[in-house]
Amino acid sequence: MDYILSLDQGTTSSRAIVFDRQGQVVGLAQREFRQSFPQAGWVEHDAHEIWQTQYAVATEVLKNLGIAPGQIAAVGMTNQRETVVLWDRRTGQPVAPAIVWQDRRTAEKCARLQAEGHEAWVQQRTGLLLDAYFSASKLAWLLEHVPGVRARAERGELAFGTVDSWLIWQLTGGRLHVTDASNASRTQLFNIQTLRWDDALLALFDIPASVLPQVVASSGVIGHTEASLFGVALPIAGIAGDQQAATFGQACWRPGMAKNTYGTGCFMLMNTGDTAVPSRFKLLSTVAWVGSVPGHAAPSAQPMLQAANACYALEGSVFMGGATVQWLRDGLQIIRSAEEVEALASQVTHTDDVYLVPAFVGLGAPHWDSRARASLLGMSRGTSRAHIARAALESIALQVADVFGAMRQDSGIALTELRVDGGACRNNLLMQLQADLLGVPVLRPGVTETTALGAAYLAGLAVGFWQSADEVSAQWRIERQFDPRMGQDERQAKLARWHQAVQRSQAWAAQ
Repeated sequence: MDYILSLDQGTTSSRAIVFDRQGQVVGLAQREFRQSFPQAGWVEHDAHEIWQTQYAVATEVLKNLGIAPGQIAAVGMTNQRETVVLWDRRTGQPVAPAIVWQDRRTAEKCARLQAEGHEAWVQQRTGLLLDAYFSASKLAWLLEHVPGVRARAERGELAFGTVDSWLIWQLTGGRLHVTDASNASRTQLFNIQTLRWDDALLALFDIPASVLPQVVASSGVIGHTEASLFGVALPIAGIAGDQQAATFGQACWRPGMAKNTYGTGCFMLMNTGDTAVPSRFKLLSTVAWVGSVPGHAAPSAQPMLQAANACYALEGSVFMGGATVQWLRDGLQIIRSAEEVEALASQVTHTDDVYLVPAFVGLGAPHWDSRARASLLGMSRGTSRAHIARAALESIALQVADVFGAMRQDSGIALTELRVDGGACRNNLLMQLQADLLGVPVLRPGVTETTALGAAYLAGLAVGFWQSADEVSAQWRIERQFDPRMGQDERQAKLARWHQAVQRSQAWAAQ
């Protein structure tokens, strides 16, 4: 068997990527699907369309490559996290549209729980802040607002899952209702210390345990696809949420190693080893993966959770990464395509003290201020499109620098580099700005499809396609390294000015 098939189910598209034994992309297929915004702050997906596009690209990439299904050693899966699907166990029909991680309809409920004093103990159990971002309040909303759903759930007729659970249900013809520990840790119903669903959290959100999937390890054969889907039954052997999968794909396997994904938002994860580090700076503690412990031979199958094989991470989420560039294109209309921003921003060597705080949907880590509003500060008559474009790129790098600094303080570890991936990491100016503002090298790998690659590695290690994590780690290569050029005094002055701008954005909402 020559290949691993990685299913990469994202927020706006479904992709399937085939990897060879060298960890190289052999082929890729991708299809976008509809985004629904039925009310202000609501974001929904059609769960059937998610499945249909994911299955379509999986068959398409194999057909395009002329690969027989029997040449696939295993299937790995990675997915948009926190998005909630609730479906009928008998018919397989969703009872409502999927509520997407971006959806804010439960913000008031989470604020009430905060005001009632629940956040500290919830964070102690889950590593997460009380926020509409996570799955628990979304599932509670469905149980409260869709007619008849609560009674059906309590009778055991319904199944809840994040997108990985939904796809595995479909791939196995409804035989398996599972999720892995990395995805479970994003629901706010899972105790990351015990690696179990938590009765106190279920009671807080009034959710019946009967709807929950079984939690399995991130690496291990948990079942096989229906033979009718691909012509043979393929082992499903790797599952991880997208950011955890990217961390694995970047070979960040030692405590203190960190990666940042530059997508619509930015997501930085730092490996904290076998300890879930509590955050003092509003970062998230999360399960990175369970199973396939780096440095040891991978088991042929390890679907059951074992705390000894759990790896944890600190995570910081920036809401507006590439979306900031999209605003330049669609909102200000000062560029026609996202690719133009680097050339425009390079027309000037500095922003002339212009700062953009892209708090269009509030601020993520380490602020978690949903009331903050976007601000463009410091303009003069001499301010040009180029200055604003450069300020936009700097705003992405500055937000990441805040998360980087919080991780350093929370962990007590001096971070010595940052590995990067995601579409915007191809922007050389942004990567240089990032290195300058962090004061450490930024490393861009040769293979930037690290999310899908991480899922492939988790699956391949489980079935012996790769013999050990050391073998996989040797495949990681630097395509380009960006070294800092900015001095410490200039860096500190830049960060201080940025923090003044952030405070202005937060103060506006407080008025």
